[in-house]
Amino acid sequence: MRQQQREAGLSPPPSATPSNRTCPFRDNTEERAARTEAVTTLILIMRQMLPILLKRFGKIPDPRHPKKVKHKLTVLMLYGILVFVFQYGSRRASNGELTRPMFEANLRLLFPQLDALPHADTLFRLLARIDVNAIAHAHLELIQRLIRNKTFSRYLINNCYPIGIDGSQKLAFPTLWDEHLSQRRVGPKVDPDSDEEQDYQYYVYVLEASLCFRNGMVIPLMSEFLEFAPEQGEQRKQDCETKAFHRLAERIKNAFPRLPVMLLLDGLYANGPIMERCRSYHWDFMIVLKDGSLPTVWEEYRSLAHEHPEHRCEQTWGERQQQFQWVNAIRYEYGPNGKKFLEVHVVSCHEHWQVVDPKTAEIITKHACHVWLSSRPLSRLNVHTRCNLGARYRWGIEGAFLVEKHQGYGYEHAFAKQWNAMKGYHLLMRLAHLINTLARFSKALAALFVELGVQATIGFIRNTLTGPWLDPQEVEQRLQRPFRLRLL
Repeated sequence: MRQQQREAGLSPPPSATPSNRTCPFRDNTEERAARTEAVTTLILIMRQMLPILLKRFGKIPDPRHPKKVKHKLTVLMLYGILVFVFQYGSRRASNGELTRPMFEANLRLLFPQLDALPHADTLFRLLARIDVNAIAHAHLELIQRLIRNKTFSRYLINNCYPIGIDGSQKLAFPTLWDEHLSQRRVGPKVDPDSDEEQDYQYYVYVLEASLCFRNGMVIPLMSEFLEFAPEQGEQRKQDCETKAFHRLAERIKNAFPRLPVMLLLDGLYANGPIMERCRSYHWDFMIVLKDGSLPTVWEEYRSLAHEHPEHRCEQTWGERQQQFQWVNAIRYEYGPNGKKFLEVHVVSCHEHWQVVDPKTAEIITKHACHVWLSSRPLSRLNVHTRCNLGARYRWGIEGAFLVEKHQGYGYEHAFAKQWNAMKGYHLLMRLAHLINTLARFSKALAALFVELGVQATIGFIRNTLTGPWLDPQEVEQRLQRPFRLRLL
């Protein structure tokens, strides 16, 4: 099959599987050098960001008694970031590992400001009392610096920064331990005439925004928590993802008022108010259009698609054969009695590709169809960029959810059954994920991440700090060298 693809001019996607070979190091000296290089490079990347973060953390009002403070607030915040950078999945795990004498000595070598490591509960008590939004502000300030430095300029789509927005459940509990938790009924429905009631489940749901670039790099941007808060008249009303979208969109606009943005959204957001907000902010968008959603738009698209043969395009992308078809300037009416309207553009992509059936070992052909709403008119010049390099990479934010939930970041772990502290740990986790993502796609460490895999590379660096691998003089010399973050 691969030979046939090559003869047809198709390019199968490269495999990202780590090498399955034995250890490449020939002796202790070679391994020590590799470990020292990996650790010092990660620290140099972090040192490019720490001045911004520590300056912002230093402005957070400290609620503790001045005479009882043992660890500075900035030290505690740095400790919290390191917990997630090295992927410790709980407070107990970080207590047991980070405070080992060798680990602590190596950390002080790399971070002189860490004169002594705190207990994990000390960080918890701090996060429970401070304004954790300051962590989000520090995160945004770091992103703003990266954008000003044009770090991501090569990955723009139609000169816009692609931002994916999607929601994810963080965790669920059978008991209500905080009034902000959302709730839902679970279990089979009971007989209306019976006195029995369904059980309630209480959960935390977060709407996330991330920069989703076409090279697979996903940069965490913002988090908006859905909260079950009192409304007027003390009536409690459930929050929802679309309401949270408007709050999150307003925050993004306030943080980046002049940034050209392309939103990458799933079918939940294909509605008039959301597209109207995007228009008012002068944002571009590509939104999934599902079957049965916006029936008037579908009707007009199907009636006009065959009348414009010039609005078609066929191409080969990777190992897939694609046929694009689009209709521009479709009037979509919404609101009470259809008083509001806006103009949208619809594009569909039919594609097929060959795979090997794992059961029969035969070559079979698979088919798929994708349909999107576009804020800009489609043409042969931009359909590939907007669809393949923009809209399709909305999957990046869903892939990031899988990474944060199942690959070391403890997304589904509360870390604290206290609402403010739980949010603080979540924001620190997203900040650490940002640091590790930049390290993964940096030219200095990309080869190591490809060779070992992401989790294995982080484990390689973490294990280096647990043993006597680092020579203080050599580490000091390496950390003094000039360094600039460069991405692939």
